[in-house]
Amino acid sequence: MKNVNKILLILFWGINGIALSQSASVKLKDEQARLEKKIANTKSLLSQTKSNTSQSLTELQLIDNQIRYREDLVQNYDNQVRNAEIKMVEKEADIIELQDKIKLLKEQYKKLLLYAYKHRNKYGKMMYIFSATSYNEAIKRAEYLERIADLEKKQFQIIVQNQNLIKEEIAYIDKEKIYKSQLLNQKISEKASIEADKISQEQAYLRFKSEESVLIGQLREEERKRDDLSRKITQAIQDEILAEEKKRKKKEEETAKKKSNSSSPSTNTNNASSTAKKETASSNSTVKKEVVLTPTKEAVSLGKNFESNKGKLPWPVESGTITESFGKNAHPTLSNVYTNNNGVDISAPLNASVRAVFEGEVTSVLNIPGAGKVVIIKHGNYRTAYSNLSETNVSAGDVVTTKQVIGTLISKDDSKLSLSHFEIHLVSDGGIQCLNPSLWLKQ
Repeated sequence: MKNVNKILLILFWGINGIALSQSASVKLKDEQARLEKKIANTKSLLSQTKSNTSQSLTELQLIDNQIRYREDLVQNYDNQVRNAEIKMVEKEADIIELQDKIKLLKEQYKKLLLYAYKHRNKYGKMMYIFSATSYNEAIKRAEYLERIADLEKKQFQIIVQNQNLIKEEIAYIDKEKIYKSQLLNQKISEKASIEADKISQEQAYLRFKSEESVLIGQLREEERKRDDLSRKITQAIQDEILAEEKKRKKKEEETAKKKSNSSSPSTNTNNASSTAKKETASSNSTVKKEVVLTPTKEAVSLGKNFESNKGKLPWPVESGTITESFGKNAHPTLSNVYTNNNGVDISAPLNASVRAVFEGEVTSVLNIPGAGKVVIIKHGNYRTAYSNLSETNVSAGDVVTTKQVIGTLISKDDSKLSLSHFEIHLVSDGGIQCLNPSLWLKQ
């Protein structure tokens, strides 16, 4: 029985080890699927860019992304191959161990069969029980015979289970060998694609290098438009805060006035009027100062929900790839030239629909030259801003849901692509802070 328990324990740990190994394999395959989707998406955008006679820096940025995704995919293939090799070695060791266990189990089973054969006469068993010196001893002898019979059955079942498990392990190894071979072929294919992408990258780089003076002029114009966009988005949020603060103060004044009238309506009229004038003057004077927004309970709750979805928010476009990241970005062709981005730029198919990344209230719909229409949505203390829209489906005051279409992107220059500029802002006592959208969007 001790040997049987040990074998069952080994089988238990073996099954758990298989589960952990399979979990790692599933994660690698999920990552592979995600990278392949990104590559297919970027490849589609690249084909649209190359079909256009007018080349742009977007092509170079897309190629950079494509190379990076392919390199990540090759690394993923390497990890999966190593994982498959480790599992095959483990399985081969498990098979040897199982074969040894089966050999031991068969020896034990043989002894059990010999014992059963020698005591096959049922009268002999009864005599064995009746020959007991007491009733309790007879009960124990009967139980002993039952345990032997059960052990015989269990021993046989364990042998069959182990034999089936060996067959499964051998089939698994054969499957892993085929899968490993496929991965290696895919890795070779991806490496060839990386080399082709690098050639395209070098050609695009040389082409843009010869047009540095034109690029510098374009860059300055883009920076001017971006600064103007940033300034107007910030101003719109500040105006919204001021309006809400005035509304709150007005409500407090009306509440205070009602209380004053109910307690002393005849004597405090002049005082109430004087107080109202003072508070109105105070309100006007604070317009020039930084106003701190006092959020409602509903706004606080919505803000917490928004914050709890960090890293899980859907993208503002259904398909696309980030071609300029948040913060300081080195120019792809001009040395020592950097751009600063308050959000992220996502290259998407022409006239793609733009979606709200979270439920909230539309607070502003702006029309900014060079940035098209801009929609700002409030999520408690957070704001999301969607730029480069040609048309909008919402107005200020509208309540939107997650993934609701709020507008359509304009085309980028005369290319067959559109560019979605997306920002996230946090309104706090310290002012308005730009956040990195890449940390909030689901990858």
